[in-house]
Amino acid sequence: MSFPRGSQTQKIKRPIGTRKGPLELPPPTEKDWPKDDEQDHVLVDPDEELDSLPQPYRMINKLVNLLFEQSWEIIEERNALREAESSQIQPTVYPPLGEIQLNKMPNCMAVSQDYVFIGGAKGFSIYNLYSAKQIYAWEKLKVDVTSIWATDLGNEILIAPVDEMGIIRLFYFYKEGLYLVKAINEVDDTSKQTTCIKMEISQGGDFAAFLLQGAGDIWLDVYKLPKETWLKKLEHPQLTSNPKKKVRQPQLNTLGPISADPLEMDANVSFKGDIKLSLPVYIMKIKPPKPVTGTTFKSPLEVFAKIKDCYGLGSGQNHFIKDSQWEQQAEIFNASYKKYLDKEWEEEPLSTATFYFLLPSCLFAMPTEVKGPSGMACVLGIHWTRSHNFFLYSLNRTLKDKADPEGVWPCAAPIAVSQLSCSSSYLVLACEDGVLTLWDLAKGFPLGVAALPQGCFCQSIHFLKYFLVHKGQNMYPEGPVKSQMKCVVLCTDASLHLVEASGTQGPTISVLVERPVKHLDKTICAVAPVPALPGMVLIFSKNGSVCLMDVAKREIICAFAPPGAFPLEVPWKPVFAVSPDHPCFLLRGDYSHETASTDDAGIQYSVFYFNFEACPLLENISKNCTIPQRDLDNMAFPQALPLEKRCERFLQKSYRKLEKNPEKEEEHWARLQRYSLSLQRENFKK
Repeated sequence: MSFPRGSQTQKIKRPIGTRKGPLELPPPTEKDWPKDDEQDHVLVDPDEELDSLPQPYRMINKLVNLLFEQSWEIIEERNALREAESSQIQPTVYPPLGEIQLNKMPNCMAVSQDYVFIGGAKGFSIYNLYSAKQIYAWEKLKVDVTSIWATDLGNEILIAPVDEMGIIRLFYFYKEGLYLVKAINEVDDTSKQTTCIKMEISQGGDFAAFLLQGAGDIWLDVYKLPKETWLKKLEHPQLTSNPKKKVRQPQLNTLGPISADPLEMDANVSFKGDIKLSLPVYIMKIKPPKPVTGTTFKSPLEVFAKIKDCYGLGSGQNHFIKDSQWEQQAEIFNASYKKYLDKEWEEEPLSTATFYFLLPSCLFAMPTEVKGPSGMACVLGIHWTRSHNFFLYSLNRTLKDKADPEGVWPCAAPIAVSQLSCSSSYLVLACEDGVLTLWDLAKGFPLGVAALPQGCFCQSIHFLKYFLVHKGQNMYPEGPVKSQMKCVVLCTDASLHLVEASGTQGPTISVLVERPVKHLDKTICAVAPVPALPGMVLIFSKNGSVCLMDVAKREIICAFAPPGAFPLEVPWKPVFAVSPDHPCFLLRGDYSHETASTDDAGIQYSVFYFNFEACPLLENISKNCTIPQRDLDNMAFPQALPLEKRCERFLQKSYRKLEKNPEKEEEHWARLQRYSLSLQRENFKK
């Protein structure tokens, strides 16, 4: 900003190289600012004359001009973005196929078989996945349900809701009945109440583990579930019960026009609180590993005597490192990083754990004296925060047995994230340094080690069901696939990567979505694989958009959005559930009436139902997504076949080539005959 002057001349400063005298830095005070010297100015064109402003106005002028230039750059950038978005082909947006309207906000959802379990105020509700009709509502709590799990056991479903007090309850849902098995951590004295942070049920429902916290401590409780006893009791009820007695269906709250009419509910489903099922058997309590301290052993022989059958070897507990050695190491560390350690550090949060139930394999053999089905879990794998070790605990024990790990897998850095595949065949361990270790548990060897790009650290891992690309379309092999895995990795910088591993070949990492730099509203918040669509994942962004990506083509196929009046309540933390058996997913939205009332009566919440088969772009993909084994044998997919099949295909191709040329066929058979005769002669000589 400058102002014209009425004179016909303008004074500008000469270049620095032509000035007289030494250069001087202006003093920091305004009083000592030098005035413009006449000899440092020359005459220029009078038509371009501008005032030479005194201080501090020259500085203000520079700041205003800089602000204007930066604002202009932002305006140009936004205009370029609008032009790029208008010229870019936008994905097709599909609306929901159905809606479940609720008067209370749903806090969590889970899908299993043909049912939807929605946790909310004072309990949870069960809905039919297709008709969106409410089947039953269990609302007997004084607080809300904050999280819920549902595990498919075949004909039965195990339901585990957690309320605001941290109490987890285990329900058994079988045919027309809902049964309460046990409130796992409920106590009479509220001052001793513990909180459930996480839970896991084994494949098949034979075991359950609950991560509990209370009184400044954290531990893992492991139970064995008597599901066979439950099933026998419900299939063959006692003769003393009155079969003519009908359980009265409780009157339920109205939740919406689609699903709230009690007359539309399934009258056969009821809560059967009078039937008591056998309680789970408590078998083990696991605590975080103790910090490594100085040894109490006097000789290495005592250390080896302490280790029995190599149990716990590698955990760092039984060692021969003295206190003086630890102190010396600590002094060296403190001296090297003193400038970083002098800062104030926040108190470290309480350690937490990630755990999985592992099936028998080459790595984890079921004891011969133990009788159980082939698909029954035998080992519990667990790692704690800030720990380098992945511990393995045998499930063939009782509460009297000491809870020591049978095996330890040490890593070079603390394990940050891990994930087990749905089939329990593959395990990925992601360390804090960005290195991924891929394990083939079924075969018993690692598929390889891969490193994420520099600056990328793992936030979550999501396994994909292995698929092949045939004629430009993703397809599932019909037969079993061995030592082949694919997963997507969401990093802390919101970048998305695809990790692939195949047998003895090293794993590969490819970028699916780059880290957002300018457009932070497109930051990825959550990722969910879609089992019904090969190679497809749902991507939830911070701006509330929900897109379906093809990881093989690395492109967005389509998008899903609720009606305009129903935005996502918390876009960066969406509440959703993807069905593992059906081509659909559910998404929570909310709607606020335009009324002056401030109470909850004017707020209506909805859970939207999206069906992939109802989308024209996805209809053929979901219905034709499997390659028959006979077609797979005739195609060039050797990576999807076992070794025996590959050899058989190779010999068949060689034989077909010989059939086309009879002369070569006769020569080939003659060569084989001569070779067989030579082998017979060598055998006779022996």
